[in-house]
Amino acid sequence: MFTSSIQTIEQFKHILLELPQEVYAQSCSILSNSSIGQHTRHIIELYLCLIDGYTLADVSYDRRERNRRIEAELPYAIELLERIQEELEKPNKPIKVTYELGGVDTILDSNYYREVMYNLEHTIHHHALIKVGIQHFTDINLPESFGVAPSTLQFRQTCAQ
Repeated sequence: MFTSSIQTIEQFKHILLELPQEVYAQSCSILSNSSIGQHTRHIIELYLCLIDGYTLADVSYDRRERNRRIEAELPYAIELLERIQEELEKPNKPIKVTYELGGVDTILDSNYYREVMYNLEHTIHHHALIKVGIQHFTDINLPESFGVAPSTLQFRQTCAQ
């Protein structure tokens, strides 16, 4: 789980390093006018919510920072992705996750490993959207695995045999 998460982030960093800064922060009509940077910020902030909430075992993805610097400055985003890679691996423990639904806080029991898996799946989902934006703006050759769930890749391999 940690290996997959760290490798997924590593692949993402390599792709982002190929991306021109102006493309990173540019609004994209086929992404409902969001930018690759905004999707990157969203990924980073959810991971940071989990990492920063670990000590108190209290996580709220809804109360994330929404730091616009991440979506505007590619080098800063890379720096934070590296922080996530360095700090993600921790022992499992129970965690409370708070969601605001209709103005009411709903608190769910979870655990650190389950939330790491949630963040991995969430990241892959956003990578699929980012892939659309990159293909819209550039001719960067993206890995076939980028933005595709591991189970889908395994299924495709089974079908090809």
